Amino acid sequence: MTAANWPYQVNSVFNPGATLLADGSTLLLCRVEDRRGLSHLCAARSVNGVDHWQVDSRPTFAPDPEHFPEELWGIEDPRITYLPELSQYAIIYVAYSRGGPCVALALTKDFHQFERYGVIMQPEDKDAALLPHRIDGRWALIHRPAGATGSHIWISYSSDLHHWGGHKQILEARLGGFWDANKIGLSPPLIETSEGWLMIYHGVRQNAAGSIYRLGLALFDLNAPEQCLKHGDEWVFAPQEPYEQRGDVDNVVFPCGYTLGADGDTLNLYYGAADTRIAMTTGSVRAMLKWLNKRS
Repeated sequence: MTAANWPYQVNSVFNPGATLLADGSTLLLCRVEDRRGLSHLCAARSVNGVDHWQVDSRPTFAPDPEHFPEELWGIEDPRITYLPELSQYAIIYVAYSRGGPCVALALTKDFHQFERYGVIMQPEDKDAALLPHRIDGRWALIHRPAGATGSHIWISYSSDLHHWGGHKQILEARLGGFWDANKIGLSPPLIETSEGWLMIYHGVRQNAAGSIYRLGLALFDLNAPEQCLKHGDEWVFAPQEPYEQRGDVDNVVFPCGYTLGADGDTLNLYYGAADTRIAMTTGSVRAMLKWLNKRS
């Protein structure tokens, strides 16, 4: 999908969160950048998750800076997790505040009405998603604070989704010439498997021509998700197609959402391509786990 598919004028569409609805259809909550440069979220729905997308005629979830001043410069990059305990979808998104990007939370039952919780992680922080159920009685949030020593992936815990603590770094960006040196971040929400929580994450390589965003894999313990069990050295997905290599931001593949097939293995991964359009790739969870077992 591109801006041409939108029923109102926009600059670009990218970085969608994704979920399967109760009727089996796919919903993408897309980041939409207007011609001012500010972003909002808009839903697109498809029966098969591939084509014939029906896009909402107006923004589905728009910034509300009057009541939530942290959304002054837009809202971006949603990750969606269904929480069975609450019978609601949790949307973790970036609120672009005066202080920089911060992590915010909203809950919804239908993607029409939303309950905002506001900021749950202060600037500068982003690339966040919830796990779908509590760990030892606490909700778990994966996120990426940025600091003077680099941008690494952390986990934090909460009993009420408002107050967070127990902060621990769980995956460190490598140093030197690695594809994921100095800056990494969560891509879509973690995938629960029998072997552990499978993480697809992005790494940013800086070179003389700019940045390249690629994807890698890691695996974390099911009952102690702060414990990394496996971490692949190589990237597994990178910008190769023209629509991934050229756009508002060149050389970017950036997934924020996936859906899992009825077989529990087939993955539809939805991603922003060059910060300009939305694309999809398919994969196998079993194949990713097998790859990690060989290369970590």
